[in-house]
Amino acid sequence: MNSEKPNGLKGDVPILLSKWYDVCKWILAKVDSFPKNQRFIFGTRLADRSLGILETLVEAAYSSGDKKLELLRTANRDLAVLRWLIRMAKDRQIITLKQYQYACGLLVECGRMLGGWIKDSEKRNRP
Repeated sequence: MNSEKPNGLKGDVPILLSKWYDVCKWILAKVDSFPKNQRFIFGTRLADRSLGILETLVEAAYSSGDKKLELLRTANRDLAVLRWLIRMAKDRQIITLKQYQYACGLLVECGRMLGGWIKDSEKRNRP
């Protein structure tokens, strides 16, 4: 059973981590459909950034204290960069407006979840 716990976990996995895994799958699928001349330059940046966030969130899930907070803040900064990269993909017409709107919805939702995780970690870190 996948029951949600009060601390925002499904089982032992933070909900954000599961959500971000799905975002990565979506981004990687989009990158695979990029035109060849954009896939290796621009697509690589999108894929690397989204997978980097996934790695950072996994590490944060297994960390505590200041280290966890530092990792969460790094993921937050990387998410901000990813938002700009997605916007550029739309402006360069590599993704459609509808795909851009869908991606923005995912990124906003994950950003809110990440912000909540950061606030919770800050509270736990206070003496």
